[in-house]
Amino acid sequence: MDRLRGLNRFSFFAGIIVLAIVALALIAFSAWFWIPFAVLIALAALGVYDLLQTKHSVLRNYPVLGHMRFLFEGIRPEIRQYLIESDQDEEPFSRDIRSIVYQRSKGVEDKRPFGTRQRVYDAGYAWLTHSIRPVHIENSDFRVAIGGPDCAQPYHASLYNISAMSFGALSANAILALNRGARAGGFAHDTGEGGISRYHRAGGGDLIYEIGSGYFGCRKPDGEFDPDRFAEQAADPQVKMIELKLSQGAKPGHGGMLPAAKISPEIAEARGVPMGQDCISPAVHSAFSTPIEMMEFLGLLRERSAGKPIGFKLCIGHRREFMCMVKAMLQTGMVPDFIVVDGKEGGTGAAPLEFANHVGMPLVEGLTFVHNTLRGAGLRPRIRIGAAGKLVTAFDIARALAMGADWANSARGFMFAVGCIQAQACHTNRCPVGVATQDKLRARALDVEDKAERVARFHANTIKALAEMAGTAGLDNPCNFLPRHFMQRDSDGSMITGEEAYPYLPEGFLLADGNDHMEFRTRWNRADPSSFLPKD
Repeated sequence: MDRLRGLNRFSFFAGIIVLAIVALALIAFSAWFWIPFAVLIALAALGVYDLLQTKHSVLRNYPVLGHMRFLFEGIRPEIRQYLIESDQDEEPFSRDIRSIVYQRSKGVEDKRPFGTRQRVYDAGYAWLTHSIRPVHIENSDFRVAIGGPDCAQPYHASLYNISAMSFGALSANAILALNRGARAGGFAHDTGEGGISRYHRAGGGDLIYEIGSGYFGCRKPDGEFDPDRFAEQAADPQVKMIELKLSQGAKPGHGGMLPAAKISPEIAEARGVPMGQDCISPAVHSAFSTPIEMMEFLGLLRERSAGKPIGFKLCIGHRREFMCMVKAMLQTGMVPDFIVVDGKEGGTGAAPLEFANHVGMPLVEGLTFVHNTLRGAGLRPRIRIGAAGKLVTAFDIARALAMGADWANSARGFMFAVGCIQAQACHTNRCPVGVATQDKLRARALDVEDKAERVARFHANTIKALAEMAGTAGLDNPCNFLPRHFMQRDSDGSMITGEEAYPYLPEGFLLADGNDHMEFRTRWNRADPSSFLPKD
């Protein structure tokens, strides 16, 4: 049935060919039929060209008919203006972001006339404070060293990397294009919790191996964690870091299931699961149940990976629970090399609406909380922080760096770079551009070589824009961004500094007596390193 639905998208093109044949036959009865025949044969030739070209995935999947999308794109400025005047500015803003990615990935002009697209007097509007003495930055290959004193194989990561997206959620061609782009651009590609697929390996790019509650790629037949299998995966030179996934921003606290019908031999190979059975991702890990056990598990990962950088990813929920982990770090001496803070803004094709809209802490609040908790516990110098959650533009990255992040990850931006048009059909297996589908015929539309170039180009141009923003602020490196370099409009219309909105709290304040910052101290006093449950 899915195959029949897939073939339906070629029905318009097929109809043109049939009509051309009919018109050719009718010429014998009337010479006037040369006119429709000429038109139809021209459209048929256009359809053949659409199928063979590699630049536009929509046209490869929807020959001839797909040109309607580009017609509507041509009148988009007028549509955008109508929406803005109708007080529906969220949609044109989303389109602007997607347009920026497309332009940067294609290497075309990304300047925009007629001023800002955002309302500068709205609450929350933020801006960078620039210097009268800007700095020109020649080399924009910015790196951050990830790996504390107990790490034997530190990794020098780019400030912008591909966030977690699993093979299975994305097509083989999408994974291959992303990884080849990462290799060409010298940045990292997070595997997502679906394991390391043959397409990750074929791309040759640096990998962050994400381990979720299903332990895909490093599991025993009963679904439990397998240390020996993990060691085999971690020994791959492509694997540069190990990331334990506690939760993701799009659906924190929610497990998942891949139905048996959707498990292909390639997915089964990557995940280490049998064919013909539903693939379960539990909501919680079975390898640990307390903060101390979690740190011991991270220690096992460090040992079995021969000292590669070890960390974890989470979307902040109960703030006390994160403090339980930090206390366990202090008690056990097992300090992770990095923590990735995922904002609830993240997108997925597998989240209930209520989770997508109302569960989990947004990135700004989550990042600020994690950064200040680690400062308060005296651990911030030892732990790098990654940030994820709709970080698409150079301004997004710069602001995250100022609030305490050491680097940024993006899924949305790189999905746009490989051709995603936000059709929101990810969960249907009928992605029109071959990005989020396991239908090989649809995935064929995504030309790997072309899209890999776009991925690398998008990364390079975004990092270049980040360098320009840093230089504008008078800095020689974006890693030097601080909250004071930004301002924003408060709810009453007044301006507030970044230092007021996102202050850096004192180093070690949670370890010392005092009555300051009670919002942190109260939770810290209730946090127990031996249990995620609150103290009585």
